[in-house]
Amino acid sequence: MEFRIVNGKQHRGFTLIELLVVLAIMASLLTLVVPRYFQQTDRAQETVLKHNLVAVRDGIDKFFADTGRYPSNLDELVSKKYLRELPLDPITGKRDSWIIVAPETGSGVYDLKSGAEGTSNDGTPYSSW
Repeated sequence: MEFRIVNGKQHRGFTLIELLVVLAIMASLLTLVVPRYFQQTDRAQETVLKHNLVAVRDGIDKFFADTGRYPSNLDELVSKKYLRELPLDPITGKRDSWIIVAPETGSGVYDLKSGAEGTSNDGTPYSSW
């Protein structure tokens, strides 16, 4: 820290070299922290996706147990109160990107898959979950 006397008053300030050293240290620390932050956000999105798929599949199973048939669409699960709302696909950021799997015989919603392209951290495609 540098001390200067201007107009009879003592002023304190940092030199340019001191500021550059601090900025270099901060930049070094950020190169370690930022990649981990993005890995954590990706992992969190995958966890939310798995949870949303489990919740919707549970709603489909309960609907089938109560009515003996599969719902004709996802909105029917919401209207009959098996789901509060259609969940968001956190990877695509949309509620309408789900891939609906019909039962082998007939029509309706037997299963649900993510419509997201790409693969998860473990290498499996999102659309196979």
